[in-house]
Amino acid sequence: MLKVLTFSAVAGLALLGVSVSFASALSEKVSITNLPPGQFDWEITSEGVGFAPLIGERFEEPYMAMVHLPAGLVSPAHSKTANMFGVVVSGTLVHVTVGTSTAEEVPLPAGSFYKIPANLPHISKCVSQTDCVTFLYQDGKFDFLPTGS
Repeated sequence: MLKVLTFSAVAGLALLGVSVSFASALSEKVSITNLPPGQFDWEITSEGVGFAPLIGERFEEPYMAMVHLPAGLVSPAHSKTANMFGVVVSGTLVHVTVGTSTAEEVPLPAGSFYKIPANLPHISKCVSQTDCVTFLYQDGKFDFLPTGS
């Protein structure tokens, strides 16, 4: 009998906790974030690469951003200490591991997905005649570490 009462008491407290959490969540203002391209706050680097922050502070934590690469841009060989995940929005990108032959390059048109593992030396290129825009998520803070290759 004591086990049944204990179970009932625990179940009741758990339900009360769920009810309080649900009520608390309802009292907080929850809204949808809509951000049309004309409202992006672009930060342009000295190389002409644009970053429009979406979520997170890119120099401090994991973040999401829109990234704009000018047509024809070829990055220097570099790596990053976090994994990078992206979806190409416009233009055609190529990301290659340092030392990859041009015959192995895979053009990534709009709608393509890519992942660049942390610490992998690579080169990124906007190979289209139009600028490239990509949605980017990085699971750690932003850095750009030239590899010298």
